[in-house]
Amino acid sequence: MTWFKRQEGEIEGAMENNEKRVRTEGLWIKCDGCRQVIWKADLETNLSVCPKCGHHFRMGAGPRIEMLLDPGYSLVDLELKSTDPLHFVDVKSYKSRLLKAQHDTGLNDAVVNALGSLGPHQVVLSAMEYAFIGGSMGSVVGETIARAIDRSLATRRPLFIVSASGGARMMEGVASLMQLAKISTSLGRLHDEKIPYISLLTDPTMGGVTASFAMLGDLNIAEPGALIGFAGPRVIEQTIRQKLPEGFQRAEFLLEHGMLDAVVPRHQLKGYLVRALDFMQPSR
Repeated sequence: MTWFKRQEGEIEGAMENNEKRVRTEGLWIKCDGCRQVIWKADLETNLSVCPKCGHHFRMGAGPRIEMLLDPGYSLVDLELKSTDPLHFVDVKSYKSRLLKAQHDTGLNDAVVNALGSLGPHQVVLSAMEYAFIGGSMGSVVGETIARAIDRSLATRRPLFIVSASGGARMMEGVASLMQLAKISTSLGRLHDEKIPYISLLTDPTMGGVTASFAMLGDLNIAEPGALIGFAGPRVIEQTIRQKLPEGFQRAEFLLEHGMLDAVVPRHQLKGYLVRALDFMQPSR
């Protein structure tokens, strides 16, 4: 039988130097919800929500801003960079961690401010980037969010803060903890001026971020399945020596127990926020 015999030179070039390989690394991703393998392009087209089970993947600050704001928005307060006031070193030096995070994310720190339109409303948006040292809140994050609040006060635009953080940045010690009071005080001024502030909590929102601005919104909403709390579930179990309820510290659990106003799927989020501002925005 010769009908399947390769002709001489048919695969010439395929074995030259190195064997040709089809590269698939990074093209597929496994869903943490249903454990199904998803084509990454399909996932990104679907706003990083699993098309099979609805699991919400984490979303970076850039895609988040692009998703929420209409085209034509502008990024502001990008020039701030963290220093190393304590010359902190653990397994690695803090300086090296900063440089790596800046290289990997293309950002100077773990938050991005933007000005733009959300439907008919002009807003100030501050979005955190979890990929930058776990979205930890250091002095620059605190100052950047404080500047967003100042812009909201100056322009009387509603403020949105999208939280995605493991908490305060331990490498900056007490300077990072001071940001809780700094931002909370500024939000008090915003409240006094009756300017709407909506807080969106995403997976994860933990530690000092939860203990300060993430829970101080006029409207506190979360994405489905988001982990929200102060200390992690494992730490709490070890402390109280009890098994925690199913779904403890997830967005749906917090909604059921009165800690959140709503849990909104990502595809419905923009419309929900526009509708909320229609009610919250003072008539002009």
